[in-house]
Amino acid sequence: MKDINTHNRLIDWIDQLASKGKTSFSIEELRAAFPENSEISLNRSINRLFKKNKIISISNGYYLIISSQYASRGILPPTIFLDGLMKYYKRPYYLALLNAAVFHGASHQQPQEFFVVTEFPQMRVTNKKGIKISYISRKTVPEQYTENRKTETGYIKISSPILTATDLIQFQKRVGGLSRVATVLEELADEIKPESITKEFVKEIPLVTLQRLGYILDKILNKDTIAEKLYNICLQAELKFNRKPLSESGEKKGFPFDEKWKVIINTEVESDI
Repeated sequence: MKDINTHNRLIDWIDQLASKGKTSFSIEELRAAFPENSEISLNRSINRLFKKNKIISISNGYYLIISSQYASRGILPPTIFLDGLMKYYKRPYYLALLNAAVFHGASHQQPQEFFVVTEFPQMRVTNKKGIKISYISRKTVPEQYTENRKTETGYIKISSPILTATDLIQFQKRVGGLSRVATVLEELADEIKPESITKEFVKEIPLVTLQRLGYILDKILNKDTIAEKLYNICLQAELKFNRKPLSESGEKKGFPFDEKWKVIINTEVESDI
C-alpha cells in the first residue's frame, strides 16, 4: 500500500513539473521532494513509470518526462532536453555542425545525429530510442561565439554562423566529408556577418581550418565578400599560412596548389546545390 501511495504521489509530482513547462528532473530533485521515502521505494515507483513510458532515463540520475505529444516516440527531441542535461552535468556546451546549420537556415542536409561541443573530459555518446548525441571535446568552449535559440520549452545554445562554418571544416569527417560541408556552406555563408570575423575569432581557430574554409568559400562557392574578409582578417592577425592539403587524408604530392590560401588541392570538392 505504501509503494502504491508513493507511486501516485510521484505521478502527481511529475504532472506538476510538466504543467510548469519542465521536461526533466534529476534524482537529486526527486529525493528532495520525497525525503521520507526510501531509495528502494522511489526506485520501484520509477520502474513503474518506465514500464508505462511516462519517463525515460537519458543519463544516470537524469530523467525525461514523456508528454503525450511524444509518447509514440518514447523520447523528446534533443533540442528540448539538451540544455537541461548539460546544466545537470555543469558543462558549457553548444549544438554544433549540421544541427546548428539547420537553425541558421541551411536545411539542405538533414542531420541524423546530434553533435554537441563541450569541454574535456570526453563524454560518452548518448544513444536512446533512436536518438544519438555525440560529444566533441575541446579545451575551452568559446561561448562568446554562441547564440541562444528558443525551443518549445526554453532555450538551447548553438554555434554562430561563422563558428558553425569553421567547425564543419575542422570536423568534416563527422558529417560526411568536404563536399557535404561545401553544400551546407553554400547556404550558411549568406548568414555569416562580415563583422563576426574578427582577429580574436581567427586566433581561436586552427590555422589549417581557416585556410580550407577560405579556399572553399573563395574558389569553390564564389562567396567573395566573406572569403575576402576572412583573408584580410588573417593578415591583420599576422597569421602565416603554410602549405596544407585540402584533404588531410589524401596524398600531398603531384596536385595543383592555390597560392593565395596555400592549399594543396588534393581532392575534388563540389556543392550539391
